[in-house]
Amino acid sequence: MKVEFRHYHRHFERPLQTSHGSWKVRDGIILRLTDETKVGFGEIAPLRWFGSESFGQALDFCHQLPAEIDLETIAAIPVELPACQFGLESAWEDIVRGSLTEIQPSLARSGLLPTGEAALQSWQDLWHQGYRTFKWKLGVAPLQDEILVFKRLIQAIPTVAKLRLDANGGLSYPEACEWLQVCDQCELGIEFLEQPLSPAEFDAMRQLSTQYSTPLALDESVATLLQLEDCYQRGWRSIFVIKPAIAGSPSQLRQFCHAQKIDAVFSSVFETAIGRQAGLKLAAELCPNRAVGFGIDHWFNDQLEQPATFEQLWHSL
Repeated sequence: MKVEFRHYHRHFERPLQTSHGSWKVRDGIILRLTDETKVGFGEIAPLRWFGSESFGQALDFCHQLPAEIDLETIAAIPVELPACQFGLESAWEDIVRGSLTEIQPSLARSGLLPTGEAALQSWQDLWHQGYRTFKWKLGVAPLQDEILVFKRLIQAIPTVAKLRLDANGGLSYPEACEWLQVCDQCELGIEFLEQPLSPAEFDAMRQLSTQYSTPLALDESVATLLQLEDCYQRGWRSIFVIKPAIAGSPSQLRQFCHAQKIDAVFSSVFETAIGRQAGLKLAAELCPNRAVGFGIDHWFNDQLEQPATFEQLWHSL
């Protein structure tokens, strides 16, 4: 198969604020594979601060690729390049299985709210678009300020909605306990608190998961398939948030999820429609019962967001 790649550089409509800092620009790589009769697309969307390779490492890898590759070449991509594994294998699957041609409209999606008080207004727009699950990031402002906004938010959102809280590993142990106490007393359904502590505090998170009724989910701790397998072996049996675009090989991820029957939520890394569709395909196969964390299209407004075809997206770069 002939392989081509093009770099994209897209700005968020407004910077995404997390405990890791402010994210203003998403850089990634679109892949195009062609054989004698078919075309397949894939995407490399690394997230270095989350645990994958850097964009520079991914771009260097692409420059070193031969003009033509086969499945053996794809299978030999090292585990240190999980976003590259996902992108090339997804493009190959697009050719041999047509995995990106079927949209998955039946999957419920979780809409990502802005941090702070802006969430008090923005949830309404998402509600009118059909979202019934929302995600709100913590650990950006002082604890008590965020709790006050949270209490206003849960009073505003209809009780039939679900709310996910994501700390991106930015809480201390006492802060996590305080948040879990607040969540346990909340009448609105808090679906889970995501990654309250840093990945280095795995044992403390496992302990917290047994002390409160609000479920915990791992995210940064399970960024790649290797980390996912490790946390499972170490006894994590609550929720796993899987970002397929940086997890690694889609086929190996399928094998693990089928074998272990984990409780998973599939989530975005702010990829384009190409990477998103590949992730949604996996989510439909492996975890159709939880809302997917791909409700992020309102964070961009460019030609990469809703292309008529992937070929059109490719030619827009």
